[in-house]
Amino acid sequence: MTDLSFPKLPGALPDKRQVAASFSRAAASYDSVAELQRDVGSQLLGHLAPEFVPQRWLDLGCGTGHFSRALGGQFPGSHGVALDIAEGMLNHARPLGGATHFVAGDAERLPLQDSTCDLIFSSLAVQWCADFDSVLGEACRVLKPGGIFAFASLCTGTLFELRDSWREVDGMVHVNRFREFGVYQQLCAASGLRVVSLQNLPHVLHYPDVRSLTHELKALGAHNLNPGRPGGLTGRARIMGLIGAYEQFRQARGLPATYQVVYAVLEKPL
Repeated sequence: MTDLSFPKLPGALPDKRQVAASFSRAAASYDSVAELQRDVGSQLLGHLAPEFVPQRWLDLGCGTGHFSRALGGQFPGSHGVALDIAEGMLNHARPLGGATHFVAGDAERLPLQDSTCDLIFSSLAVQWCADFDSVLGEACRVLKPGGIFAFASLCTGTLFELRDSWREVDGMVHVNRFREFGVYQQLCAASGLRVVSLQNLPHVLHYPDVRSLTHELKALGAHNLNPGRPGGLTGRARIMGLIGAYEQFRQARGLPATYQVVYAVLEKPL
C-alpha cells in the first residue's frame, strides 16, 4: 500500500485545523529538537542562485521564524513576510524579529496581492497541504515575473522504519503519510512555473532508542496527525512490540529515522 497516491484524496492528509493546533502547542519546544528542520532549510537556502537578491520575500510556513531571521540577515534591506497557519508559532516568532510582517494565513489561499513577491521560501511546511495544486497556483499568482518559489517538503518513504515497525504490531495508521515524489514532479511540471531543479534526497537521523524519536516528533508537533490514527493511550505490550521491531533497524550510530526530502526551485516566467 502506498502512502498517498494523489494529493486531493479526501481524508488522506490531516485536517489543517489539527495541524495548526498541534504546531501551536509545540511552539515552545520546537527549536530545541528541530535539527532536521534547520539542516533542510539551510540546504534549501543553498539552492538559491548567489546572484539572486529578492527585495520582497515570503517565508511560507515560517514556524518559529528561524529562517525568517536567516532570510532577513542574508538579504539586508529586504521586506519580509513571515506566514504560518499556527498562531502559536507566530506568537513565538514575532518578538524575535527577522520579518517586516507576521501574518496568520493558509498556503492554499495566501492573503497577499498578485505579483508582490520576488521569493517564496518554504521549508518543511507544504507537506501538510492537502491541495498542493492550489499551493502552486497561489505561488504563481503572488510571485512577480522572474520570481522564485523554493520549497522543501517530504514524500513517501519518510519514517519507513517507524511505519514498518508499527506494521508488525498492528494494522493501524501510526506514521504520517506524504505524497509520492512522482506527484510532486507532475504537479510542478503542470503549475505554469518553470522547474529549475527538483530532487528527492534522503536525510537520516539516528537515535539511541525509539522513545527519543517519538518524543522528538511530539515536541515538533509532527507526531501522528493522520485520519485513522489510533485513539487513546498506547498499551505497554504494543510499545514493547514496537521497540522490539524497530531494533531490527539498529546501526552502529543508533536507530535510523529516514526522511525523504523533496527540494524544489521553481521560477515564474517573465
